[in-house]
Amino acid sequence: MSDFFTVAIITATLASGIRLAVPFLLAALGEAVGQRAGVLNLGVEGVMLIGAFAAYYAALESGSAAFGLFMGLVVGMVMGLIYAFITVVMHAEQGISGIGIYLFGLGFTDLLFQKQVGTPKPISGLQTKPFNWLADDTGRAGELLFSHTILTYVAFLLVPVVYFLITRTTFGLNVRAVGENPQAADTLGVNVNLIRTAAIIIGNTMAGLAGAALALEIGIFQQNLTAGRGFIAIALVYFGAWRPVGVMAGSLLFGIVSSTVLQLQVQDVISGSVASIANMAPAVLTVIVLVVVSRRIGQPAALTRPFTRDS
Repeated sequence: MSDFFTVAIITATLASGIRLAVPFLLAALGEAVGQRAGVLNLGVEGVMLIGAFAAYYAALESGSAAFGLFMGLVVGMVMGLIYAFITVVMHAEQGISGIGIYLFGLGFTDLLFQKQVGTPKPISGLQTKPFNWLADDTGRAGELLFSHTILTYVAFLLVPVVYFLITRTTFGLNVRAVGENPQAADTLGVNVNLIRTAAIIIGNTMAGLAGAALALEIGIFQQNLTAGRGFIAIALVYFGAWRPVGVMAGSLLFGIVSSTVLQLQVQDVISGSVASIANMAPAVLTVIVLVVVSRRIGQPAALTRPFTRDS
């Protein structure tokens, strides 16, 4: 155990935790935007899976991780259009629709993988580390802060961007109004369906990007690659009380706890059945915090409620 408590190991664990937090952060930020507009998307996991496969296959065929990332974005946007049509235009029940998207993503990506790839083939992930020179010159702090790929910095930069979008723009004001009282927003001239559609597209695009980030970080694709990360991202929205900074804090906490468990296994501090129990620690921690937070902070009033003018 004493081997774990060294500066080198702790620094590596924290740096790994930051990297592990990126897919959660991207997906949860996008889902937060959608939920602030009153739309719950339980299909985040499915969209992440489709985005992950699109990024993996595009990178495998083209040899370009950047192109794979772009394809993850595009697929997420397309899934956003589909989900918006189902929930906003067709007024389908959001919970059932989201589960349908998840099951579709799970089965569709497995089918595509078996038909187009067959066996797992490694790809070259994102290698661009814009601040790597700082990592070499600033010791352990540099390893912690400056040894990441560009996508990691983009993900954390999106936190203030989403905060500004939601709190300081007309679009953000409309999103919050639609999420709280769509009928009142409609009487003031806000196009409720358009705002919800835009929020859904933003959320699903970021979920697709999250899946792409995961596939390119791991460098391979396999069945159910996301392994519940999309559902954790939804939980992190509640964890962060629908606020970007809170979502970021939850993502970092989950990533660092996950990284710590992995590092303890590598160091043989925990093994066997204890390791299996320890692997549940991030999820258990999230549930505990959710129980505490849910008692103090209310969700958007119109969350999951479809909007019709005659309602």
